[in-house]
Amino acid sequence: MATGLYDFGRESFLLGNIDWVADNIRLIFIDAADYVVNLATHQFLSDIPAPARVATSGNFASKTSAAGVADAADLTVSTVTGDVFEALVIYQHTGTEGTSILIAYIDNYTGLPCTPNGSNITVAFPSDSNKIFKL
Repeated sequence: MATGLYDFGRESFLLGNIDWVADNIRLIFIDAADYVVNLATHQFLSDIPAPARVATSGNFASKTSAAGVADAADLTVSTVTGDVFEALVIYQHTGTEGTSILIAYIDNYTGLPCTPNGSNITVAFPSDSNKIFKL
């Protein structure tokens, strides 16, 4: 599966249910062997099986949304262990899996797939014109 935005995530932006700058936005390292992405039907974090979730970041910092382009500061996820991961999922963290809206599935970043070894992993978001993603 290629990188893309979840349909319900896009809809949530249009309905005003996701505020990229103000909301708690996080990412999860995803083991693709345990999760078959469906951008059209998956809506909430609860759609991703727990075994597929290798590690989760904290809230993105320094988020911007100029011209419909989502960006944030690079981030570090500390002491990552577990399965090899082949993708990242970005989502709106509400504290409840059944209401945390899936935003983007990304499997084309440099360094993927990645084998965790207990070290910190830094995610350097792209600096091109589309940054993390563009609506």
